[in-house]
Amino acid sequence: MEKNGSYRKADLESQITYLKRACENIGVILTEDQLHQFYRYYELLTEWNQVMNLTAITEYKDVVQKHFVDSLALIPVCGVSASGALLDVGTGAGFPGIPLKIAFPELRVTLLDSLNKRVKFLNQVIETLGLSEIWAFHGRAEDFAKKKEFREQFDLCVSRAVANLASLSEYCIPFVRMGGLFISYKSGNSEEEISQAGKAIQVLGGHLREVKEFFLPDSDISRSFVMIEKRRATDKKYPRKAGLPGKEPILS
Repeated sequence: MEKNGSYRKADLESQITYLKRACENIGVILTEDQLHQFYRYYELLTEWNQVMNLTAITEYKDVVQKHFVDSLALIPVCGVSASGALLDVGTGAGFPGIPLKIAFPELRVTLLDSLNKRVKFLNQVIETLGLSEIWAFHGRAEDFAKKKEFREQFDLCVSRAVANLASLSEYCIPFVRMGGLFISYKSGNSEEEISQAGKAIQVLGGHLREVKEFFLPDSDISRSFVMIEKRRATDKKYPRKAGLPGKEPILS
């Protein structure tokens, strides 16, 4: 029993060290408590993934690189503030919202997902990790963006959701306050997609500030962060009714 226990302890220490170094590789320094929160998050992710489809990525090192580090890459690349109100649209299993919350405990984070069983998982993570000032909601962005308590209330809106940028802009820009940012996580070369989204960004009150490219350390995975600044109020007719932004995006 003691021998097995010592093996488990050594294995945990090894995995925590791997996580620590992976984050340090992108300039993110975490406390011991934060590192253990991430590890518990990983355990919950793999536990729940056995009974519901949260992610196809389950190996520890892959989760660290492709979910945790990828989510946190926003910090050194885009200079995310340690405080303020952040909304994660289409959060899925909590990426990037929960990693950003763990790294920046003072952030006020709202997670939004259209699948209720994923929201139940998110609430379990929030409770187990002892996180405060973070809320998970079940619903569609098209509906929540019409609500007074959500519309133009966030300093930063982020999304790793798989959707074209024109559609994502209609989902996300209405949530952002004037002067705030919508940052879309995009994979690989996204120049054509960004160009096609130009009209949607302008119509919705946004301005393409910058596109920053980033390679995840120790991988060949490239990431583009599309930074869109909110310069004027979004017309009340946007977002359009549920389903339309995805089926009929505003294109140039």
